[in-house]
Amino acid sequence: MSTSTQTDLPSSADTSGYLDMDLLRFTTAGSVDDGKSTLIGRLLYDSKNTFDDQMEAVEQSSKSRGDENVNLALLTDGLKAEREQGITIDVAYRYFATPKRKFIIADTPGHIQYTRNMVTGASTANLAIILVDARKGVIEQTCRHSFIASLLRIQHIVVCVNKMDLVDYSQEVYDKIVAEYKEFASRLDNVVDISFIPISALNGDNVVDKSENMDWYEGSSLLYHLETVYIGNQENHVEARFPVQWVIRPQSDQWHDFRGYAGRVAGGVFKPGDDITVQPSGFSTKVKAIHADGKEIKEAYSPLSVAITLEDEIDISRGDMIVKSNNPPMVGQDIDAMICWFSDKPLQSSGKYIIRHTSREAKAVIKNVNYKVNINTLHKVEDDVEFRLNDIGRISIRTSAPLIYDRYKRNRITGSFILIDAMTNETVAAGMIA
Repeated sequence: MSTSTQTDLPSSADTSGYLDMDLLRFTTAGSVDDGKSTLIGRLLYDSKNTFDDQMEAVEQSSKSRGDENVNLALLTDGLKAEREQGITIDVAYRYFATPKRKFIIADTPGHIQYTRNMVTGASTANLAIILVDARKGVIEQTCRHSFIASLLRIQHIVVCVNKMDLVDYSQEVYDKIVAEYKEFASRLDNVVDISFIPISALNGDNVVDKSENMDWYEGSSLLYHLETVYIGNQENHVEARFPVQWVIRPQSDQWHDFRGYAGRVAGGVFKPGDDITVQPSGFSTKVKAIHADGKEIKEAYSPLSVAITLEDEIDISRGDMIVKSNNPPMVGQDIDAMICWFSDKPLQSSGKYIIRHTSREAKAVIKNVNYKVNINTLHKVEDDVEFRLNDIGRISIRTSAPLIYDRYKRNRITGSFILIDAMTNETVAAGMIA
C-alpha cells in the first residue's frame, strides 16, 4: 500500500471537518509549453499531496525520457500520447486538499484545436489560472483563454507569469506583461477580480512558498491565494430552481404512498412549507418534505442532490422544474445564446439538432447566426458567420418544446445547454443563454 510523503489532511477522527471544508474548483489555461502541467505537479508536490509510488514512477519516467530534472508535469499528463509528445491533450482533473480548503483542478490543453476541452474543463470553475510565458508575454492564446473565462463568468482570474527564472527574475519584464494584460482585460465584461503572481513552476518560486529570488514582489504565493480567495458569492441563493431528474415511486409496503422527485438543486433554497410552482405546467402547491441520505432535512440549496415531496399530487416528470412561486424562471421556445462550436463539421444554418438543457431534452433548429467573435480584438464578425471548430459567437435557436431557463449570468446551470447532432449523437456545441 502506498503512503503519502506527508499529509496535511485531517485524520479520520476529524473527517466531518474535512467534509465541511470549502471547495474551490479552478482551471489552468495557457499556450503550449507555458508550464500548466508542471505548475500543477509542483503545486501537488510542494503541498505534500503526492504519494511515494507516484513520485517513484515520475522519477523513472523522467530518467527514461532523458529529462535533466524530475518532470512534475508527468503527475497530471496521464495519456500515453501526452507523455510522448510532452503536451496536454485532454482535460485532467486532480483533487487535493490543505488544512484550509479542498480543491478540484482542471488541467486543460493549450493548443488552439483543443479550445473545446478548455471550455469543458472551465465550465464549473470558480477561478481560472492563466499562464503567461515570461519570455513571450501576452499572446493570442492568452487572449482566447481569458475571453473564454469571461464568457463562462469565471469571476476570479490569476495571471501567473511563469518561467521567471529564464528572464533572471526581472521585475521589468513582469511589470510589462502585467500592463499588457490589464490593457486587454479592460475589454472583458464579467471578470470581477484579477491577480498577478510571478512564478517559476520548475523551481517552485511563489507556487507554495514565497520566492527569495523576487524580493521585489510583495504579494502572496499562489497556494495562499487559492486558499484565501473569497468565492461565496458565486452561487445564486435567491432564485430557487430544482430540475426534476427522476420520479421516485418505491414498490414496497414500507413506502407504499411515497412519491418523491429527485434531482440537484440548481439555485436558491427550498424548505418544507415553501410555496412552489411546477414548470411548464404552472400548477402550484407546497413543499411537504425534503429527503437526503435517507433522512429528512430542513433545507436544500445548490448544489445538494435531494428528493422533494409535495403536499398535492401533481403530474410531474423528468425535465419539469420545481421553482419558488414568487421568483419564476423564463419559459420559452426562442433562445438567444453564445456558443462555442465543438465539431469538425461546420454549423448548418437552419440545421436541426437536439438540445439538452438541465434534465430536459428537445429538438432545436438554428434560426439565425448573428455573429462570431474575433478572439484577439473581441470585435463582432458579421460577414463570416460559418461556425467551424472552436469558433465562438451568438446564435438564435427555436426549440420543439418550451425550455425553463434563466440567463447564464444569473444561473450557470439553468442558463447553459449543449447541442447534439441527431444523426451521429456527437456533442457539437456548448451554449450560454444570453
